[in-house]
Amino acid sequence: MKNLLIASTSTVYGGEYLDYLTEEIAELFKDSEEVIFIPYARPGGISHDEYTEKAAKTFQKIGKKLIGLHTFENPVEALKNAKGAFTGGGNTFVLVSALYRLEIMQPLREAIFNGLPYLGTSAGSNICGVSMQTTNDMPIVYPPSFKTLGVIPFNLNPHYLDLDPNSKHMGETRETRIAEFHTQNTIPVIGLREGSWLRVNGDEIILKGKLKARVFEQNKEPYEVETGTEFSNFQ
Repeated sequence: MKNLLIASTSTVYGGEYLDYLTEEIAELFKDSEEVIFIPYARPGGISHDEYTEKAAKTFQKIGKKLIGLHTFENPVEALKNAKGAFTGGGNTFVLVSALYRLEIMQPLREAIFNGLPYLGTSAGSNICGVSMQTTNDMPIVYPPSFKTLGVIPFNLNPHYLDLDPNSKHMGETRETRIAEFHTQNTIPVIGLREGSWLRVNGDEIILKGKLKARVFEQNKEPYEVETGTEFSNFQ
């Protein structure tokens, strides 16, 4: 049975890394003494070791050991034997490229469907969708496919931002970008605002956090859903 926590961000404004999710992470990994960290998104280009060290400090607070997947000689076997996994944020193109290059996209998907507790933030959440095509990231590398884990039946847009009527920014809004996506694709998209997450238990997907989420479906007007909403209509 799937067991996931899929968050828009790792850090909310004014907070520390993952601190707003501490209780939820402790519950997710309650039966896992060690958690595999997938560091390949590399925010700001930091090294895999630096990223793992940063994330490990938070996991130490809840009595868990975090081990970077990059330190294993056989990452496929490491995932098969893992008791928990966390994929951090950064650049989704870099992350997806690495998952395909190392041939671990499918093993990770299978492990999740077999019940592996999984935490994703930002890019690590993007890959839970059907494809990575609604990421906000720059395409600095070219992955062999945009297809991702598909452990939820829609795409995500983490860090979703609403139009600010007082802003002087003249570029496209997130809503415009997602509308462009829907001229070529039928996959629904959930805009997750900062501090929001999805809790997945089996086929149940529930919006958590204090804020609403924005839902985009092809040929429909976008609409808001309250926290506590279950996305059963997309299954």
